[in-house]
Amino acid sequence: MMPTTKNIHLKILFSIFLLSAFFSCDHKKSDQPTTSKNPHEITFIGMSNIGGSNGYYRIIKVTKDSITAEKGTTSNKVHKTWASGINPDTWKQLTSSIKVKDLDYIKSSPSQQSVDRMDEAFQIRTPKKAHIYVNSFVDTIHYKQFQQLKEQLDKILPKEYK
Repeated sequence: MMPTTKNIHLKILFSIFLLSAFFSCDHKKSDQPTTSKNPHEITFIGMSNIGGSNGYYRIIKVTKDSITAEKGTTSNKVHKTWASGINPDTWKQLTSSIKVKDLDYIKSSPSQQSVDRMDEAFQIRTPKKAHIYVNSFVDTIHYKQFQQLKEQLDKILPKEYK
């Protein structure tokens, strides 16, 4: 029984590490002064899926001029990265589904990684605030905007990152 408990604790610890890396690795662009005067303008979109028995992860980061995606599994040490520029119309399309005034009302749910399930996290930044959600799909009233965002991302991402 001890090895199983130890594995679960290691998975949880690693998952926490990955989530914290997801929310902190994009500081290069976000530390720059914002040129926008609109406090409700979206400046960054992040999405991740992390968990499962093999330590799967997929992390997507989008700014008004670029998109990056990473994916892999920690169990077999596979890691892939993809990056591309995006045009203003694509950024506008991605951000159009997100209602900034509703972001303070979206609810998160507890992590599911302790039972070998995936956690889905979103991060939406404005010049005024960073909004972070984990497993918000249980919030059926507000999740529709994240579902639309995921559908828009699927149109941009290469097949292997969807």
